[in-house]
Order: sequence, then structure tokens, then C-alpha cells
Amino acid sequence: MTAERPQPRHAVLSWLPLITMAAVALVDLVAGPSVGLLPLVSLGPAFSGLVGGWRRTALVGVLALLLCLALGMYDGLFAERRGFTAMVSVAGVTGAGIAAAVMRGRREAELAGVRSIAEVAQRVLLRPVPLNVGSLRMAVSYTSAVAEAHIGGDLYEVVATPRGVRLIVGDVQGKGLAAVETAAVVLGAFREAAHDEPDLGGVGARLERSVAREGDGEKFVTAILAEVRSDHQVVFLNYGHPPPLVMRRDGRLDFPEPAEYALPLGLAAHQGPEAKPFTVRFAPGDQMLLYTDGVTETRDGRGAFYPLPDRAVLLKEPDARQALEGLRDDLVRYAEGPLHDDAAMLLVRYREHSEGPA
Repeated sequence: MTAERPQPRHAVLSWLPLITMAAVALVDLVAGPSVGLLPLVSLGPAFSGLVGGWRRTALVGVLALLLCLALGMYDGLFAERRGFTAMVSVAGVTGAGIAAAVMRGRREAELAGVRSIAEVAQRVLLRPVPLNVGSLRMAVSYTSAVAEAHIGGDLYEVVATPRGVRLIVGDVQGKGLAAVETAAVVLGAFREAAHDEPDLGGVGARLERSVAREGDGEKFVTAILAEVRSDHQVVFLNYGHPPPLVMRRDGRLDFPEPAEYALPLGLAAHQGPEAKPFTVRFAPGDQMLLYTDGVTETRDGRGAFYPLPDRAVLLKEPDARQALEGLRDDLVRYAEGPLHDDAAMLLVRYREHSEGPA
């Protein structure tokens, strides 16, 4: 993550109270008391309450009262009620500005605490994947459709086991906290089953039972499981999920699909087709992209879906992380605005024998 740069707009707002009071004073001195601008001095503490703390707002309020007093005496307004009315107006707005600044400070502190908890939850739920496992290089990208959110209903994980590197990418039905809770159940079950089960089918069965218990037949998760073996083979298990993209060393693309798609995890009670493993060759120089439908179902302004096969050329970038970042940036540009669904991508490259450690 890059460091945040100072925002010029915030700096302008910080000076706005003093600029406003100076402008009111100048106009009052030039136009005279007949214009009746003196109560507008209260705009200073009003603007200060929007961006500053309560101490700064109180200081601006005191300056506004002194300015109002000086202009009122200069204009001779204290001989009538106009001067006192202006003073009361400035004092009232200052008090309101101080109260607003205090409330805003409390909300910002609460928001900072929530963001801190969200970051911890993200690290627990979606842990960073290992960049290198044996001959494999990996990179991951997650883009939430919810503004300011770090996690959602999409999930991914990589687990290195003696039987091979096992991976999962999934998409929970629905959004919000309920989807996050289901994603946590799936990831917890996968992390345990990936080490315990002798084959990928056993891992899938464990996940099915976990989702069924959690969702009570009403929640489901599309998912694709993969096991990269040492014999240049990768085994897939697809539960109603978009097919992986496999790019061969020579640039050819393949989207391997099962003979028959199984129902998503959590819907086994509906007695649909059973998920059956299928094997695809995965050799040095090849790479595969596991992704959620938030990628392929992203639309542009004309309603056209994101053409992933055409954009796969971006994956030819030598650095895996930069390649995936380039694909993500292209996806966001294609959407011409915020994504309407979470989008997770996991890129796995089989390193050439001639390449050294990353």
C-alpha cells in the first residue's frame, strides 16, 4: 500500500473560516453598516466546525466575536440592537460548531477503531498467500464492491501439503456480514481439511458438510478447488464456479470444465450431480488464473461483459504480482466506476526450471 498524500482540498477548508471572516470584514469596511453583513462573521466558526477540532473551532469563535465587536463599534451598531444581535448570532453558531466538532471527533475515533478491527479481520479471514511454494509463484487480488470495505463474500486460500499445493477460490451467495460469516466457515474448513484429507474429493465433502450445517440449506457457495501435483498435473473440483483460465507457455488459452457441473456447496440436499475431480496438465512455463464471477460479469457502459480471454495477454508480464495488478486495473477501468460485485483473482505460475528463486 502506498502512503496517503496530503489532500489540497482539506488544506483549503482549513483556511476557509479565516478567509470568510476577512472577506466579511473587508466588505463591511467598504460598504458600510447599511449592507448588514455583520452576522455573516458567524460563518467562520461554522466552517471551522466542519474540518477542525473543538479547540480550533472555539479559537475561531473567539476571533469572530472580537471581529464582530470591533466592526460593531466601528459601525456604531451598539447604539441599537443590531450589534448585540450579531454578537449573539456569532456566539450561538460558535457553540453549535464546537458541539458539531466534538461529535465529529467521536465518530472519527469510532470509525478508526472499526477500520482497525476490519483490517485485523481481513488478515485473519483472507491471509496473505505465500508468494513462492516450491516451483510455484503466486499472486492474489481482491476488490470489494462495497465502498471502504476490505472483505466480502469472495474467498481464497493456498495450503501447501505433502500431497501437493491445494487452493480454493469461492463466492458466497449474498452480501454483507452474513456472507463474510459463511466465507469464514468455508475457509476454516478448507484449511483443516486440506491437511487431513488424502484426496481433493475428501476436501470437497468436508466443505459441503460445513456449509450445509451453517446455511441450513438456504446458503450456498460456488467454489473451485485445485491441487497442483509434482507430476505436472493439476486436479480441479468445480462446484458451480467459473472455469479456471490456464495459459500455456506458448500463450494458448484453455478454460477446462468438468464433464458435468456440480451444484454449489451447501446444496447437496437437492441431489444434483456430484462433483467429480478432473485432471489438466500443468507444466513449467504454464500459469492459471482462478477467479470469481465478479470478474467475468463486470460490464462496461454499454452492458458488455468483461472479455477475459482478450485481456489474458496482460498476464504475460514477467512479474506475477504486477501482471495481476495490471489485470485488476484494466477490470476497474472497464467497469467505468465501482464494481457491482466482489472480484477475487488468484494467479499461479509454474516456474521455469531455469529460473532462480523469486
